[in-house]
Amino acid sequence: MKFAVWPSMNDPWAETLAIARHAEATGWDGVYYADHFMPNDTDLSAPVGECWTTLAALAAAVPRIRIGPLVTGNTYRHPAVLAKMAATVDIISGGRLVLGLGAGWQENEHRAYGIEFSTVGGRLSRLEEACHIITSLFANRRTTFAGRYYQLTDAPLEPKPVQSPVPLLIGGGGEQRTLRIAARYANEWNVWGTPEVLARKGQILDRYCEELGRDPRTIRRSAQALLVMTDDRSLIERVRASGRPVLGGTGPELRALVEQYAEAGVNELIIPGFSIGRTLEEKLATLDRFNEQVITRVSRE
Repeated sequence: MKFAVWPSMNDPWAETLAIARHAEATGWDGVYYADHFMPNDTDLSAPVGECWTTLAALAAAVPRIRIGPLVTGNTYRHPAVLAKMAATVDIISGGRLVLGLGAGWQENEHRAYGIEFSTVGGRLSRLEEACHIITSLFANRRTTFAGRYYQLTDAPLEPKPVQSPVPLLIGGGGEQRTLRIAARYANEWNVWGTPEVLARKGQILDRYCEELGRDPRTIRRSAQALLVMTDDRSLIERVRASGRPVLGGTGPELRALVEQYAEAGVNELIIPGFSIGRTLEEKLATLDRFNEQVITRVSRE
């Protein structure tokens, strides 16, 4: 099992950098960053960092662990432009980028920024075309593509990324189309969920892989849940009321939950920064407690 941190996009840059450097220094495996432009609620005054410029800075400033978007909204950038950005960040990092990509879901920022939102089906069709384009640009000298939504003519991508291929992580748990797209294109797959959800959706992903003649074991699986390290059951239930899956309990209870994720096929567990403290000091202390009481005591294979 690998472990990664996911600093909040609302944190100031200095705090994001401090969390990433601390995670690297204390043995974590990765750091992720969300790709949004504004909050998804009625209060639009909260600051939101831009994902890919943040990743480029982390690639230069944090030299060991994997970095990546969780996940890039495909609708926000033309996939050929995204491929160019990703190749550059992979080069800056020395080959440590994970290219997380999803269909896009946050309607209010599409409306505010004048970006076409389309239907769920339209966004998923764009995602499928984008996966084809990005993987082709990374692999080939030139790419020509005539899709419904994107068209490329003899398009180059130079310099190539360090990794071949850059791991393409597809985010989302849609069982009809998203998991089919992941089965065809993904090196990694990510979804919010409990061990039970991961096991069930993982079996669906496996079936799609088998239909394509692909070994399901070639797709790594990652998941995230809100961390609440406490023996206060009422607090855990209040956090769970948010609708997000929760990794809650004492150290021994959390170790047992992590083992359940591993048994469900999860290779990497991602800890969001949203529930681990208000101040930087509180966040780092929670990460250290989880590291000492859980990570160091479970299998890292």
